[in-house]
Amino acid sequence: MEEVDDFLSKLDEKAKRKIIYNIRKSQVVNDSDLFKKLNSSVWEFRTLHNKIKYRLFAFWDKTDKTETVVISTHGMEKKTGKVPQKEIDKTERIMKKYFDAKRNNNDTNGN
Repeated sequence: MEEVDDFLSKLDEKAKRKIIYNIRKSQVVNDSDLFKKLNSSVWEFRTLHNKIKYRLFAFWDKTDKTETVVISTHGMEKKTGKVPQKEIDKTERIMKKYFDAKRNNNDTNGN
């Protein structure tokens, strides 16, 4: 999503490359150091680079019977031990808008 692009564009090239590498790696390896479930619907992509913890928040769209899509909503540099609740809440708000828009689009198209 756009906020992820904005977040990544502000990082130095090496940090950005490592985050993208970890996202691709998490597609084939189930590693909780890379991709961790925060609650029933919110996940985080985790990257440590030069002692800085980067997080990209995400949710899953499993509405297609053959493919699951992981949508990353936004990112942050994590400075505390615990993920701030406001970041989880933000992901949940974006997720609700996403599925509402998807449902409305399907209703409009007769699906």
